[in-house]
Amino acid sequence: MSRFNFSDLTPDTILNALDELDIGVSSGLLALNSFENRVYQFLDDDRKRWVVKFYRPARWSDAQIQEEHDFAEELAAAEVPVVAPHRLHGKTLHHCQGYRLALYPSVGGRPVEIADLDTLDTLGQYLGRLHQVGAKTPFSHRERLDPALLLANAVTAINESQQIPDYLQRPLDAILKPLVDATLAAFAQVQVPTLRLHGDCHAGNFLEGSQGLFVLDLDDARQGPAMQDLWMLLCGSRHEQESQLAVLVEAYEQFMDFDGRQLRLVAPLQALRQVQHLGWLAQRWGDPAFPLAFPWFAEPRHWENQILNFKESLAALNEPPLRLLTGM
Repeated sequence: MSRFNFSDLTPDTILNALDELDIGVSSGLLALNSFENRVYQFLDDDRKRWVVKFYRPARWSDAQIQEEHDFAEELAAAEVPVVAPHRLHGKTLHHCQGYRLALYPSVGGRPVEIADLDTLDTLGQYLGRLHQVGAKTPFSHRERLDPALLLANAVTAINESQQIPDYLQRPLDAILKPLVDATLAAFAQVQVPTLRLHGDCHAGNFLEGSQGLFVLDLDDARQGPAMQDLWMLLCGSRHEQESQLAVLVEAYEQFMDFDGRQLRLVAPLQALRQVQHLGWLAQRWGDPAFPLAFPWFAEPRHWENQILNFKESLAALNEPPLRLLTGM
């Protein structure tokens, strides 16, 4: 499988894949908000609601996807509220016409408000429980969080992008290299244990519904430091982030110890994410869904702002790490 997009994933292909799994479809296919993969919600013949996920071709191997599924099942067995893939014919990973796919029960709800401290308390407990399971054994096939490799791949994709205005190429080069160098230097200063992570804990990957709060989408599960699953839940000013971190870590520590050295990873993880996201957009620009969803990527103003954002991230790497407040 060499293609990297979904150019031949037609409705007929999707229906054929479900038919091969003996799943009848009694509704239309509702495309859900996913750019990395293709995800569709539907009703089966018994009017039960499902979600089918088609993985982006050529991104993960079968073994890597299976390990994601196994981790989700392990978490569910430990009563961590994740949405795990449904087993059909004894398997969770299926294939059809070159695509890899999995079926999930549909879970309704709304994205969480991470600025709410009560919600952060709940998320901290959930992540503590998730990491408690994640620390039991390492991944064998999933990638580890390797800043050097991730940044190198992202920079290559950025440099190959045809969307960078000519007059901004030199200013971009002038800030990108020192930012990457400073980020790698910051990572090198903090050596902490790694564990199996969710890997992409932004607010959109938590849903709050009538049955409580659920963790979604382990697509980016990898081996890395615990802070990778915590920092994305922080927002606002430095003081606000320190207040949020105090609530989050206090709840987290009900299930897992928190290594305070990881506070020094927040700024480099933020910088890594920023460069990675730009590289992600650049690498996938040939996917027709991306110019439609991110038209600003091709606008000069976006690249001007990106250069300013990189400068702010470089400055943040030289600031003291967030403090872990106590007695809140």
